Amino acid sequence: MNKRELDFILQEGEGLKIEFKEGPNGIDKDIAAFANAEGGRVFLGVSDDKIVKGGKIDNRLKSQAQDIANNCDPSVKIKIAQFGGILIVYVDEGQDKPYKCKEGFFMRIGPNSQKMSRDEIIDAAMGNGRIKFDGQINSEFDFKKDFSIVKLDEFVKKAGITSFAKKEDMLINLGVAFSKNKKIRFNNTGVLFFAKEPCNIIRQAYVTCIRFQGTENANIIDRIDLKEDIISNIENAIKFVKRSTKLSYEIKELKRKEIPEYPVEAIRESITNAVMHRDYFEKGANVFVSIFDDRLEVYNPGGLPKGLNIKELGKKGVRRNPLIADLLHRINYVEKAGTGILRMRNAMKERGLKEPQIDITGFFTITFYPYEKVGEKVGEKVGEKISSNQQKILEIISAEPSVSAKGISGKLGISPRKVEENISKLKDRGLLKRIGPDKGGYWKVLR
Repeated sequence: MNKRELDFILQEGEGLKIEFKEGPNGIDKDIAAFANAEGGRVFLGVSDDKIVKGGKIDNRLKSQAQDIANNCDPSVKIKIAQFGGILIVYVDEGQDKPYKCKEGFFMRIGPNSQKMSRDEIIDAAMGNGRIKFDGQINSEFDFKKDFSIVKLDEFVKKAGITSFAKKEDMLINLGVAFSKNKKIRFNNTGVLFFAKEPCNIIRQAYVTCIRFQGTENANIIDRIDLKEDIISNIENAIKFVKRSTKLSYEIKELKRKEIPEYPVEAIRESITNAVMHRDYFEKGANVFVSIFDDRLEVYNPGGLPKGLNIKELGKKGVRRNPLIADLLHRINYVEKAGTGILRMRNAMKERGLKEPQIDITGFFTITFYPYEKVGEKVGEKVGEKISSNQQKILEIISAEPSVSAKGISGKLGISPRKVEENISKLKDRGLLKRIGPDKGGYWKVLR
């Protein structure tokens, strides 16, 4: 540990493998939670808001931390280090799960140590979930050949981290790599986020986007297979949806607001959840985004993670790939665990759309439905028939109410006859009104 690495950790904040504590009270829960998950570090002497409080570090405090670990059931192996006024407690992933402290059984979920449910305790006791894909070391990855510093830099910027720690230290502190015999090894999460070509190493980690003609998956209009890192795949899938679905407009106070066929926030949430929660052990399937005339489907292999049933969706969070979820959380692509479905539902409800439908049959499928006719119910003065030229005419008239059709024609580069046709349509829709005679009068744009 050095100051540069500590500065990076403080900027990075709490996460799946980092916990800040001002004192030893309550660290028993965090020690048990780390042992039940992927391991981690407790920094004693740092507040929740990342302020180094420091304190006296003596043998008594070190013994207290060791006693807390020994009193877990079974006892947890820890290592203790010191940097300035901070005591660092290193906790490895336990080999004899589940671990219990005096308050009960806890699991690390994102930046929090949460009490385990009955099913989670049983799964841990039976060994289920002990091996998670995202935490496994990837033997195919060659750091010198496959690592992309550009992708790491982009991630750090998105996370709001400005520390110039060594790239190796940054990767280790993000939980995606470790050093062995002075050689950097990546786990699968590191490959999915920071490899130059992730799908050359994890071949099933791509996202397929398809636009079908009609309502059946027979005739394909457009298709793309996204084989980049997780973040790029999410963003490019959203771009595909935007260009492959309809758009209507709402005009308020002369400003044209684009209204997509499906709420972007709901689609973003569904695609992010699909790549985050999919079962990467399933090598014969991948994430799909399928667009039909009457619906949009996002589905991923794996169904629901263990410990979760369909009635608990939107209320409880269980992460199949906690390391992937932690990195997405750090760049604000996901929020509190278990809230993704709820946010999708709320986004659809706010637009007056039908609640997304969920199906779990080996795959986890979420289906979104648009209005029966795009443009309906979006507003009293909304519709696909509001053309770009009509919008520009309203803007010109707003700036110059007495402008003539010939003047508008010169500004737009269309014939005066076309201008008059568009003005007539705007009048019919109640968006434009003539005040006074043709000569000497002026136009008034109506809200």
